[in-house]
Amino acid sequence: MKILVPVKRVVDYNVKVRVKADGSDVDIANVKMSMNPFDEIAVEEATRLKEAGMATEIVAVSCGVAQCQDVIRTAMAIGADRGIHVLCDQPLEPLAVAKMLKALAEKESAQLVILGKQAIDDDANQTGQMLAALWGVPQATFASKVEISGEQMTVTREIDGGLEKLSMQLPAVVTTDLRLNEPRYVTLPNIMKAKKKTIDQLSPADLGVDVTPRLKQLKVQDPPSRKAGIKVSDVATLVDKLRNEAKVI
Repeated sequence: MKILVPVKRVVDYNVKVRVKADGSDVDIANVKMSMNPFDEIAVEEATRLKEAGMATEIVAVSCGVAQCQDVIRTAMAIGADRGIHVLCDQPLEPLAVAKMLKALAEKESAQLVILGKQAIDDDANQTGQMLAALWGVPQATFASKVEISGEQMTVTREIDGGLEKLSMQLPAVVTTDLRLNEPRYVTLPNIMKAKKKTIDQLSPADLGVDVTPRLKQLKVQDPPSRKAGIKVSDVATLVDKLRNEAKVI
């Protein structure tokens, strides 16, 4: 079984994101970038499936600027066998990425695509669902456990009321949640080995995909600052403030 794992390069989750002075976008100049945390979980799960003998090859894919090769190398240091970089200098929307992943899944004859449930930059939570619809295969989102037996896959997913278990035939698309696993620490020897692995470079045109944006970003702004909370002496004062000041009751 071949597993395709899309990985996205985003601002590191430890960095405080700042908006540009003109409000046109987020400022990423001289900011630490890293792999989207949910995608890191996806790479770890694919690696565990291969170690358990369920998969024969893991292909890491990233779409975007030249620096995206960094996250592909990280994925290969975790366990991916090779990488594919779809080079594109313009912003990519979820639908365009889903179309490119569909083309790659068909080109690579992948039986499973595992990706993060969302990226921490746009929080769209769309790419996996769009890919499954375009590819015409089953999907399981917010996965907290994945089990494979032959051509059958069982996925436990988190829902508001608890847990839901789904059974489906491969090929399929799975999006990962935080509780699926804990990614391993990437060791220096594996980082050095990853430098020797192959990364194929393609363009959206090679995949027959038009990535022209359908949306125009008008403005980016910081959320309004919150006022400091106050303490009240009794319940009557609390109710009075909620009714007359906050006007929520």
